[in-house]
Amino acid sequence: MGRAAERSRTVGQAAAPSETAAGVPHPGPPPARIRRVLTTRAGGRSSPPYAGFNLGDHVGDDPAAVAANRRRLGEGIGLGPERVAWMHQVHGTDVAVVEEPGQDTPTADALVTDRPRLALAVVVADCVPVLLADPYAGVVAAAHAGRRGAADGVLPRTLEAMTELGAEPARVEALLGPSVCGQCYEVPAALRDEVEAQLPGSASTTRVGTPGLDLRAGLRRQLAGLGLTRIDADGRCTFEDDQLFSHRRAQPTGRLAAVTWWEYARP
Repeated sequence: MGRAAERSRTVGQAAAPSETAAGVPHPGPPPARIRRVLTTRAGGRSSPPYAGFNLGDHVGDDPAAVAANRRRLGEGIGLGPERVAWMHQVHGTDVAVVEEPGQDTPTADALVTDRPRLALAVVVADCVPVLLADPYAGVVAAAHAGRRGAADGVLPRTLEAMTELGAEPARVEALLGPSVCGQCYEVPAALRDEVEAQLPGSASTTRVGTPGLDLRAGLRRQLAGLGLTRIDADGRCTFEDDQLFSHRRAQPTGRLAAVTWWEYARP
């Protein structure tokens, strides 16, 4: 499983300068090629109600099945399971910097790295998975933006950590992955108003006319306010699409993964 590491850096700790970030000429072709993968339920070893490609190890599924699914993911993306970093997600805003394969799994809601061919994974089943990358600095991040983490600022914290490794917000590309949409995410009016106050643009109205939240819309607006200009979204709704896991649609259930890494671009 690669070399063991005894720590993971968190935001605010000194970071070694990224070799790929220093002196990169731009504009021009970026030195890093960004890779992104979004999984579905298809395939995998998990049995109902987690069938089939469940990648969450905290939802009550058979640990052997989850381990097999994670191995399949690592092998399928061509890196091997030892080069995929996971985290214990807690709906917070802590960010961990991954420095090498086999590092202890941190308790965090975002991972950042400047190391090539080291994949970062976030698992969700309605929350918004956010993949960020600066292809000029060779810095990528994977963040878990649920209602609490999104409102409390997990993405600004993630961008702060990326900046410490040499990224610049104006160069960062963002992908907001599948999540429950604003027409399906029903919440009490007071909660909608509370989240809207912290994450402007997130208030919505559901299909049946009740108060709702559109976290993707709020996060897109937040990222634009932080200086990002390249923001894409996978518009699939996890609640509506039965090829995706949804905690709101069925409990218990599995988790899909959003994964990102970078490789040196070929000349």
